[in-house]
Amino acid sequence: MITIVDYHLNNLRSLENTFRRLGYETLVTSRREDVEAADRLVLPGVGAFGQAMENLRQLDLAGPLVAKIRGGTPILGVCLGFQLLFTTSQEFGDHAGLGVLEGNIERLPEGIHIPHMGWNELHLSREDPIVRDVEGGSFVYFVHSYRAVPLHPEIVVAWTDYGVEFPSVVAFGNVRATQFHPEKSQHVGERILDNFGKL
Repeated sequence: MITIVDYHLNNLRSLENTFRRLGYETLVTSRREDVEAADRLVLPGVGAFGQAMENLRQLDLAGPLVAKIRGGTPILGVCLGFQLLFTTSQEFGDHAGLGVLEGNIERLPEGIHIPHMGWNELHLSREDPIVRDVEGGSFVYFVHSYRAVPLHPEIVVAWTDYGVEFPSVVAFGNVRATQFHPEKSQHVGERILDNFGKL
């Protein structure tokens, strides 16, 4: 069972449908007890970092999510969900994230078109089960205006160049996260979601 966290600021149906098409049973939920019982978690998201954290707190999901992650439950963060796993964000002020990955979320630099929207390449930094059978140079679909700056660069599995290099896939212990939308990235994205399901 893959539990997809609904904190009222995320696009869930494409992810849910893709996992189901790949043969996985899914549960979309905002209930703390479902998160606490999950054996695999997906944290998707679109929108603003601060509002997302506020919604997670109001739904009493932030604490249980951190506890599950620290307890070893596999989790996949997607887009804003990727960013929420980090320590802090500078989006519209300073905000604390879930803090399971050390680092900051910073705005993409001036001088490039923001948001970064559309297809771009993955450049693989190292091997990890989440990118098994994914070729370097594969194109995936992005929609974001902020990038992660991890304190420990060794968590980066793949990076992308958009006027500046930024992490597009990270992995640390039981945590996997993609800055892009695998559910919108055709066969490459399906491979990554299937790899997560098989962790």
